[in-house]
Amino acid sequence: MSAATLPTTGETGRPDGRIGLRAHARHTGALVRRNLLWIRQDPESMFDAVLMPIVFTLLFVYVFGGSIGQALGGGQEEYVQYVVPGLMAMTCMNMAMGVGTGFNEDFQKGIMDRFRSLPIGRSSVLLAKISVELLRMLVATAILLTVGVLIGFDITNWPGLLGAVGLATVFGSSLMWIFLVLGVTLKNAQSVQAMGFLVLFPLQFGSSIFAPTQSMPGWLQAFTDYNPLSALADTARGLMTGGPIAHDLFVTLGWSVALTAVMAPIAIHKFKTKS
Repeated sequence: MSAATLPTTGETGRPDGRIGLRAHARHTGALVRRNLLWIRQDPESMFDAVLMPIVFTLLFVYVFGGSIGQALGGGQEEYVQYVVPGLMAMTCMNMAMGVGTGFNEDFQKGIMDRFRSLPIGRSSVLLAKISVELLRMLVATAILLTVGVLIGFDITNWPGLLGAVGLATVFGSSLMWIFLVLGVTLKNAQSVQAMGFLVLFPLQFGSSIFAPTQSMPGWLQAFTDYNPLSALADTARGLMTGGPIAHDLFVTLGWSVALTAVMAPIAIHKFKTKS
């Protein structure tokens, strides 16, 4: 993005130089456009959003679908109904991790130093990054659901489907603040990715995403009961295929609010003060 497309000193929106809400919105919009143009110039950056849902859906359905489906009282068809909503939770977490690595790479290239030298809202840079990553997450979710339908997933509640996608978007945005903090504080993108996997794997596999938790040890079941990925996966199942959602919806929204309230100010502060 050229310097002409970003605000100058006289465009801060207030006489005292502070940046107003409307100016923040303009800055965020300009940076969203910049990030989208970058994706257009580098379409390979969409490979994870396009290929990951296809690979994971086919892998889990055709490798584990028969055996876990029998445990669910059916077969592979039953497992498709179980795992596709769960994979929505996994997708939002995987896409959230990409925010941190991309943010760190922008710092290494000096792009973020340039943004911080301009009279724009610091939070606008982070919000623009999250907005574009949420769009990528929606693309990945659409591909996941398309593949799921092609292999037998039956959508019985379309309003519930939209509610599940919306909830995944809310929770995914809260996770992105965590990875933005990692992207600012860690030295390189490899470190962000490694730290992300250390967090991601226990949460994913210690959850109800891929299989029911009834056969797990008691201590692990207690963990999965309040694992936000389990709550999101179970809420998505309830919304899309029917079932109780009140407890899991409360847990998911609670985690989303708490993570955003704690991590967003830290991410903005770290971004402002990073040397």
